Amino acid sequence: MNKLPPMLNDRILHELEAIVGAANVSSSIADRITHSFDATQQQFLPQVVVHAESSEQVRQIVCLANTEKVPLLPRGAGSGFTGGSLPIQGGIVLVLTRMNRILEIDTDNLIAVVEPGVVTGRLQREVERLGLFYPPDPASKDFSTLGGNVAECAGGPRCVKYGVTRDYVLGLEVVTPTGEIIHTGGRTMKNVVGYDLTRLFVGSEGTLGVVTRIILRLLPKPEARKTLLVAFETIDGAAQAVSAIIRGKIIPTTLEFMDGSAIDCVRRATELDLPHTCRAVLIIEVDGDREVLDGQARKILNIIQPLGVVATRIAETSAESEAIWKVRRSISPSLRTLGPDKFNEDIVVPRSKVPDMIRALETISLRYGVPIVNFGHAGDGNIHVNVMVDLAEKGLEEKVHQALHDIFRTTVALGGAVSGEHGIGIAKAPFIGLELDRATLATMQTIKNALDPNNIMNPGKIFPEPLPETDSMVTSF
Repeated sequence: MNKLPPMLNDRILHELEAIVGAANVSSSIADRITHSFDATQQQFLPQVVVHAESSEQVRQIVCLANTEKVPLLPRGAGSGFTGGSLPIQGGIVLVLTRMNRILEIDTDNLIAVVEPGVVTGRLQREVERLGLFYPPDPASKDFSTLGGNVAECAGGPRCVKYGVTRDYVLGLEVVTPTGEIIHTGGRTMKNVVGYDLTRLFVGSEGTLGVVTRIILRLLPKPEARKTLLVAFETIDGAAQAVSAIIRGKIIPTTLEFMDGSAIDCVRRATELDLPHTCRAVLIIEVDGDREVLDGQARKILNIIQPLGVVATRIAETSAESEAIWKVRRSISPSLRTLGPDKFNEDIVVPRSKVPDMIRALETISLRYGVPIVNFGHAGDGNIHVNVMVDLAEKGLEEKVHQALHDIFRTTVALGGAVSGEHGIGIAKAPFIGLELDRATLATMQTIKNALDPNNIMNPGKIFPEPLPETDSMVTSF
């Protein structure tokens, strides 16, 4: 047995082993390091790592942590970008990846019942074999878990047509911070019995309870899809095209964009064949009945042609569609040519404000001398802002933080939000007061305190410490 660090003692360790078995409890330095970081690359060591395999085990672990007032962190794949799964106060990391059963796929009522450790892509493949469809598609879908998706209210490219995770969660089983098992929502589309606790827990980043079962809404699988790549002279033209397409009563499955800086990165790293006058790209995908897709593609091209289109590419085969999406996936790897350290933010603004935000980002990049590359989901205004630097350069880290503050202030001033799908965690907690006034934050904190009186459940996340002294909501910039 390894010697436990401060906070936990041998008695608590033995109690954990009695709940899940000694093989599922580890305080070895290797296991603690393995569960100490996420995609932010920050690192905080827990005192012990515990793997649970049932709701009852989770309940007993939570009861023990609450009694002993030990921090408890629910964890899935640990793939988040804002530090939501980092054990910043140590304590117990409760790993849920072994709770990975698809319990039911109901083809009559179009629902699935799953445990939190099910990988998102796996569920999608299973339901698609049955002619069904689970739309939320975060970039991490091949390794992120549905429990983590619920905790962060994950999105993805298909949000513009199909919505985000919360739009598909019908019900939850949750272990509260005081150890009760509660059930929210149910198996029906309509349910207005009591408070909507399901929506409270979706997006709560593991601060209000541990989700142990999820009831998800499914859709019939679309018969076919068609992919287009359209190059524009300006980002304004691309943004106007997004609005024009939707005004034309076409809601694409995806409307992804790349700005000029992203195109330059991809050009340097690949053999991207686009005109040199291209300063913005839209990747547009429509789905539905096969016989209507060609007509939709032609209608889209007719709508956007006057908006500075310099090139178009329409995929006629699945291989050609994959080649278009390869352009989009090549952005992130290509960014390393600008610097080894990446600050990846996921701001969101109204669709019509995307050009204003891109111009502001260009100004901020020049102001602080840091490269900023932008791409993302134009259909819902969700921009992935990537500040690329080498932090080994003296004074650069301070410049990055100043740039991020300006980015978030501008976002809110344009009517947007500091996070569209990554959550707040610890990375954005210092900026939450730019968007939420003190009374709103206090109301959220009241809910947290009521459900988690001992503040054991993922403590230190979302809320800034202390709360802002005054109402700091930005109304202009």
